[in-house]
Amino acid sequence: MKLIIGLGNPGKPYEHTRHNIGFDVIDELANRWNSPLNQTKFNGMYATVHRPEGKVILLKPLTYMNLSGECVRPLMDYFDIEIEDIIVIYDDLDLETGKLRLRSKGSAGGHNGIKSLIQHLGTQEFNRIRVGVNRPPAGMKVADYVLSKFSKEDQPIVKDAIDKSCDAIETALTKPFLEVMNKFNGA
Repeated sequence: MKLIIGLGNPGKPYEHTRHNIGFDVIDELANRWNSPLNQTKFNGMYATVHRPEGKVILLKPLTYMNLSGECVRPLMDYFDIEIEDIIVIYDDLDLETGKLRLRSKGSAGGHNGIKSLIQHLGTQEFNRIRVGVNRPPAGMKVADYVLSKFSKEDQPIVKDAIDKSCDAIETALTKPFLEVMNKFNGA
């Protein structure tokens, strides 16, 4: 069983903000697979999808970003999901808007959602897709920036990044993550 985790914050004010790109990828996968997130457990909203490659859970933690691990760890334990069978999707300030960077391990890099996951999972070694959102303009606070929506000019770039992230996840259902990294990094 695979677990695909999109990081974000619950609630209308956060929809389609830079910080919620992980939620947007999960929503697009749920749409592609015609599998609405209609189950709740462990303070998360999820869908269990039966695919030809096996069972996949699409998860949006509803704990708010900084507490994501509080949802993910109990859900992994309940469904007996191994660390190598998860993929986490989240925003990255250090990448140009729309660029993807896939990794199988690494530090939190200042991302509080990843800090929480590392704390609750007890490891930095898990598959991840970082989606670039760029740095805030001079004088703008990071918190205000990541909680703002993408500009009209950036929206097609972001849509493409969401689609490519979904393609990478679908590829990861049948290929080793290293192959997926080689194919999609920098996309």
